[in-house]
Amino acid sequence: MTINELHKKIKKNEIAPLYLLYGTEEYLINETLDLIVDTVIPEDEREFNVSVFDLNEVPLEVALEDAETLPFIGEKRVVIIKEPIFLTAQKDKNKIEHNLKKLENYIINPSPDSVVIFVARYEKLDERKKIVKLIKTHGDVLFATSMDEKMLVTWIKSRVKNGQKQIKDEAAQLLLRIVGTKLMLLANEIDKMILYIGDDELIDEEVIKVIVPRTLEENIFALIDMIVTRRQAEAFTILNDLIEQKEEPIKILSLLSGQFRLIYQVKELSKRGYGQSQAATFIKVHPFRVKRALEQGKQFSEQELVRIIADLAEADYKMKTGKMDKKLLLELFILGLNNENKKEAF
Repeated sequence: MTINELHKKIKKNEIAPLYLLYGTEEYLINETLDLIVDTVIPEDEREFNVSVFDLNEVPLEVALEDAETLPFIGEKRVVIIKEPIFLTAQKDKNKIEHNLKKLENYIINPSPDSVVIFVARYEKLDERKKIVKLIKTHGDVLFATSMDEKMLVTWIKSRVKNGQKQIKDEAAQLLLRIVGTKLMLLANEIDKMILYIGDDELIDEEVIKVIVPRTLEENIFALIDMIVTRRQAEAFTILNDLIEQKEEPIKILSLLSGQFRLIYQVKELSKRGYGQSQAATFIKVHPFRVKRALEQGKQFSEQELVRIIADLAEADYKMKTGKMDKKLLLELFILGLNNENKKEAF
């Protein structure tokens, strides 16, 4: 079930007796968890009717007994069960025995007075296990994993719509480019923009440019963009802004090196027939970063990238040994790279 489908059901008060929230995208898990609790339990009842159990500390049957207990006041209880490692292929190092037979019986015949939520922040489950199959059959399941670019844009638009506002597709793309793919950061910036536009309904690119600060990584990407498109003056403007913001030249150089290594890796994998998703999995970065690296890689040959990476390594050595002024080294790198690009153009 997708995040949007699950959230629509919850908002319609179509509450399941059992949920499994698993995956590595913690923000989506926490957002869904809060939505279920907010929908099921009134705020003044949560102290009595919301329980949290960590299975690294207590046996599973303790949590299930709580789920089978009538609500103290109100109509429902919510029982949150964390760290259900028995759903994975990993070994439980805490050696706490969990009564899985009791859980099997509960899944088939859940309490009508409780909502049980398993929170499993694991990359994958052991699909061969009977208990996993039972939960997936009888419960509502959210796999909270990294989203691709299309899904991220959809999520941004949905988040903005929840604030009774709208955002253009181009603006959503720009927000992604500036902020990156971390949902917590995106949510914070969306909330700020909604407040900023007040009674206006639309978030456009101009609002983003005014409100959303560029991260250091985004400035590095923009710096490379200026270099490869031979906009040397703008490249120096970005560099000078970074220095004025007290960013360390060594850190700037390190991020430049990392981006050019990524461009080289992506270019090599693309030559071998890897798609964006495959390359992202192989390198262990978000597909959105792979897409951007592919775009920048079109401006360089493999030989150029090898030379650039070697030049950056040499600059790193000179910075760390104090053989040359740090800012001057960065300026010389930009000049040299820009001049090489001009040669390639003719």
